[in-house]
Amino acid sequence: MQERSQRKGATWMAAQTLTRTLAMAAASAVTMTVLSGCKPSGDAPRPLAPVEAASANPAVSATLLKQSDEVLARYRQMIVLMDGEASLKPAERDAVRSVGMLLFHDMQESIRALGETAGRSTDPAGLAALSELLDRVEQEPSWFDADRLAFKEFLSQLSQQFSTSQSIAGLKLAKRAGEDLSVLAEIENAYEQELRDTFGRFAQRGIVPKREKWTDYVAKLKGLYARDRILKDYATILPDLQARPSVTDGPDDGATGAPGTPPAQTSQTATAPAATRGPTKAEREFFGRQLPPKTVLLTFDDGPHPRYTDEILEILKRYQAPAVFFELGRNLGSVDASGKVKPGPGSEVAKRVLAAGHPIANHSFSHGVMSKFELDKVRQEASSTEALLDAAGRDGQALFRFPYGARNDAALGAIEALKLRSMMWNVDSLDWSDPIPKSIAARVLGELGKQQRGIVLFHDIHARTVEALPLVLDQLKAEGYRFAAWKDGKIVAADTPAADAAPPDLAGANLYRDSVALVIGIDQYKAWPRLQHAVRDAKAIQETLQTQFGFRPENVTTLTDGDATRANILRALNGMARKGGDGKLKRDDRVFVFFAGHGSTRKLPSGRDVGYIIPVDAGTDDLQTDAIAMPQLQELSEALPAKHAFFVIDACYSGLGLTRGGAPGGSSNFVRDNARRLGRQMMTAGGADQQVADDGPGGHSVFTWTLLQALSGKADLNGDGLITATELAAYVAPAVSAIAHQTPAFGSLPGSEGGEFIFELASAQEQALSGDSNQLDAKASALAKQADDARNAQLQPVAQASAPTGAAPGSPAASATSVQVTLKGLDGTDTAIATSAAPAPTSARIAAQRANDRGLQLYKERRYDEAEAAFTEALKLQPKFALAANNLGFIYYKRDKPAEAARWYRKAIEMDGSRALAHLNLGDALLRAGDDTGAQAAYRAFIELSPKHARAAELKAWIEHPDSAKKPEPPR
Repeated sequence: MQERSQRKGATWMAAQTLTRTLAMAAASAVTMTVLSGCKPSGDAPRPLAPVEAASANPAVSATLLKQSDEVLARYRQMIVLMDGEASLKPAERDAVRSVGMLLFHDMQESIRALGETAGRSTDPAGLAALSELLDRVEQEPSWFDADRLAFKEFLSQLSQQFSTSQSIAGLKLAKRAGEDLSVLAEIENAYEQELRDTFGRFAQRGIVPKREKWTDYVAKLKGLYARDRILKDYATILPDLQARPSVTDGPDDGATGAPGTPPAQTSQTATAPAATRGPTKAEREFFGRQLPPKTVLLTFDDGPHPRYTDEILEILKRYQAPAVFFELGRNLGSVDASGKVKPGPGSEVAKRVLAAGHPIANHSFSHGVMSKFELDKVRQEASSTEALLDAAGRDGQALFRFPYGARNDAALGAIEALKLRSMMWNVDSLDWSDPIPKSIAARVLGELGKQQRGIVLFHDIHARTVEALPLVLDQLKAEGYRFAAWKDGKIVAADTPAADAAPPDLAGANLYRDSVALVIGIDQYKAWPRLQHAVRDAKAIQETLQTQFGFRPENVTTLTDGDATRANILRALNGMARKGGDGKLKRDDRVFVFFAGHGSTRKLPSGRDVGYIIPVDAGTDDLQTDAIAMPQLQELSEALPAKHAFFVIDACYSGLGLTRGGAPGGSSNFVRDNARRLGRQMMTAGGADQQVADDGPGGHSVFTWTLLQALSGKADLNGDGLITATELAAYVAPAVSAIAHQTPAFGSLPGSEGGEFIFELASAQEQALSGDSNQLDAKASALAKQADDARNAQLQPVAQASAPTGAAPGSPAASATSVQVTLKGLDGTDTAIATSAAPAPTSARIAAQRANDRGLQLYKERRYDEAEAAFTEALKLQPKFALAANNLGFIYYKRDKPAEAARWYRKAIEMDGSRALAHLNLGDALLRAGDDTGAQAAYRAFIELSPKHARAAELKAWIEHPDSAKKPEPPR
């Protein structure tokens, strides 16, 4: 393979060709824009020419050329400057970071100027000039692929700005910018491992495919720029960038890039239990080392941003983490010479920050180097921003943060005269220079690990910060850090939610920001044999997602029968992939796709199989044209911005090789670690040349019926309240194989990082067993037990350990930390997948509830011995669990042991006498035991508590006239 330094833009062109070819296939478009820089193939439809092609405005073209050159030059300089900065000596590293921050903000100014020029260029000649700029970004022969990453933010702005254009040319420009962003994502993925090494010092893991190197790119840039020369160019301003007030000068190990970090506090201050004191005359500023141990204050600079600030607010809400937002005045609005405030769009964002409970603070008006300003300019910068903050609704004692941390005694005195307090930082995320979210997170966690406390500097103007923040917060929560807040002029430890607090009503709220699903079921095929239960399967899955797993109805798209055409399915799938652009589908979301219908496999001349799902309008003799290929689903899954995606296909096919599905669970905090990893997984009902059983219990296919059984809680192998996709497959595959002549397959799609799609179980609605409780028929109950036995027989322990709380007694999980089961991969080979059998610690109350839920499921399946064991376990964990006592009593009742049943009913009533059904059950048990007097007493209590119950009239009549003719017959 040729190196990038020789090929330059070839990888960009190849990636563009692939991306847009997939887009053409997915949309089944009649016409499509020609790939930028590529000639259309001979049989490809050519785009329609505009009625009148406009010529580019020469002045606009020249401005765009100059501004794009400035963006690229500063981007390249920053890469050269920051390359290897962690290995520099402290003094040189501080200089590099100071100049790097200035270069970054200069680049932001260049991008802002470029965006403003684009915003003014809405006439035909201006749009033509912008099209020329995109030609350059896509095709400039002197640029390297990595150069084009400099324009990611600009392309995002362009795509958003022109997506609502009233002209065809503007809409095409937006579409083109969106396609270019997709290609940039490909380039970032290709470079990610090397960028981790450059910025994050991540350890190598696994086999890295050979490709053109980032190091070659950096080497070429070093032929254009030198770090010493860049520092020399900024030599005149460097003293101002590094200026610090004399009262805070002190030892600084330089490890964090924090400007003017003061000496470590005394032990008395370091061990303060809740809050730090305000600064004395000798301590004029707040620093992270003033915080108590294992306490973190999150801060965000340079906002508000029209998109990323709101996304950060959502993340902070999910983790219940407070923060301080240091805003730039120019992003909030303007102040005229007379002092009149004119709020801008950013002011509304700032109001949302305040409404979310976070303070907004002053970061100057223009982000200038204030240590070199005249004092009047310092005061003007601070006071103008203060006026804008006040207009947004800010209250409380005001804070100020100097841009670049650059301040001297005079500047600090000027802002103190305005009754502002300076807050600095001791942990710099370097999110302004590091393009990789994972290395940003690693840097923050590493510095906090060293210092054990800190004020962390982030910026709410980057997509990468949005992606890095959950990784940081997951780890901090897991390690027991407390979050601090700015309140009443002090930094105080925020209130920590009680560990026993009630969980959300719907599951999934703690694991994902939002949940999106596409559910498809087809019975009424036109050319293929009709099915009986696919639509019912789809509707059952839809209901399960919404009622049990927190999928909001508006986020679940269901296509059945005539609506499930190839075009509609692809439109829905592509629509999910595009939702990230309009702020609906985001990094912390999950996507679930279910298909019930026909599947087929086509063997290529090479001998390789290609699998297809069959839309309602597909013919039988041209799968390539009429059906949807599995590789196409794979590509669509990789385009989704969501963290985890899971495809479940109730059809049989082959032809998509998957990676190994799961690894032994050795993590002490699965949820935390899983949140870091992308997950793309798929499970299918069977392999090639197999028939899916369409006549399972309950009017479902065998596969979907088993899937619904698994989602009811049976697949929760380790009893931790979470069902991973691997656990689901470990239950469904052997169970279906034992019931029907089909072999489900499971695996992780290429591009997955080992992340697991998770279903979070909600506790079942409280159910007290009584004579009205429903059960499966005998056949379905037998199949359910057969399915459970098949799963348990397949599980093999990986490591022996003590039984986890909540694991089913007698199962392999009861004596292993990890178990594995051998399943079929979609390539037809046997694959051993492993899953943890060691749940995260849970309270006895929650474990007891789960045991009770398991007992209810076992009762429903007429498995009374196992149900008795489950309810007994619940009572051992929670001795005052009245519901479990009632349910255990009913199991004895069903097993013709009325005296033992009555004993447990009385215990339930002792625990909670308001349980009407416990009194009813006690009456029935005593009546069957021959104690009519006791039964009447129990029935009287029941009627008092539930006078409108269906049995109340019958029981009242017998109590009033206790003769044998009116004696009730207890249910059996």
